[in-house]
Amino acid sequence: MDGILSDEPDSPPLPPEAEAFLRHLAEQKRYSARTVRNYRQALERFTAWLRGQPGSLHPLMVSSRHVRRYLMELQTVYERRTSNLHLSALRSFYRYQLRLGKIEASPLAGISGPKLEKKLPKFLTEKQIALLLAGPKRLLENEAIEPFTALRDRLVMELLYGGGFRVSELSDLNYGTFDEQSGVARIRGKGGKERLCPVGEVALECLKMFRAQFARHSGPQDPVLITEQGRRLSVRRIQLMLKRYLDLADLPHDLTPHKIRHSYATHLLDNGADLRLVQELLGHASLSTTQIYTHVSVARLKDMHRRAHPRA
Repeated sequence: MDGILSDEPDSPPLPPEAEAFLRHLAEQKRYSARTVRNYRQALERFTAWLRGQPGSLHPLMVSSRHVRRYLMELQTVYERRTSNLHLSALRSFYRYQLRLGKIEASPLAGISGPKLEKKLPKFLTEKQIALLLAGPKRLLENEAIEPFTALRDRLVMELLYGGGFRVSELSDLNYGTFDEQSGVARIRGKGGKERLCPVGEVALECLKMFRAQFARHSGPQDPVLITEQGRRLSVRRIQLMLKRYLDLADLPHDLTPHKIRHSYATHLLDNGADLRLVQELLGHASLSTTQIYTHVSVARLKDMHRRAHPRA
């Protein structure tokens, strides 16, 4: 079939309009490098598909009929969630072209992606979090790790849980991010949106100890989380480190750093925090994104009621 999607398509040069759009995302919208890369991949795949169509279509010349056909083929290659992400990238691209006056109407108008199954986010209980956070101390007492690694790893997890950071935000933390007197970090999250995150007394004390004992440089632009060589700790290193402590605490390996963020939000709501406050702390643009954590809390309440009430 002409234009059928392959698993590994060639990456043709993008048209100037697409390159300008990606620069707009990076420079004006301040999207993360990862998001811009994902949008680029979506546009590259769509461009490759268009060039396989009769007449080798230009992206600004497509109709909704082309988009619907593309979406059908996209779903033969990707899961629904990934198909929706590609569709979202295209929707954003055409919205930008519409705003510039390059097209009269978006070819994605009225087109919706495949429906997703709503899944409640996985999270750790407060008891499981305590087991996880105790891991570095256990290894240090058994002389399985050095004091630097024990305190650094504890700091990573205390900040993840105490501040509810995304793992990329955690990796990017500099000493200038923190006001140590107030115990608040100023975070620049998705879309360049800034928010204030209290990290809690335990995490802040851990930060002060690590800075005093092991920070080679602690100026405003110096990274908080570092390797033994003094380089910034990468997202990948944080992910691998967490797996080590999950294994030590006999917890599932699929509990990624983002699941710690889920735990942070769930525990705040379980203990009476206001939903809009949690939205601000997480940096969610929409309250509906945060509301999934209320579903988690309600599910736990119903489960407790079912197990404990004689009429349940």
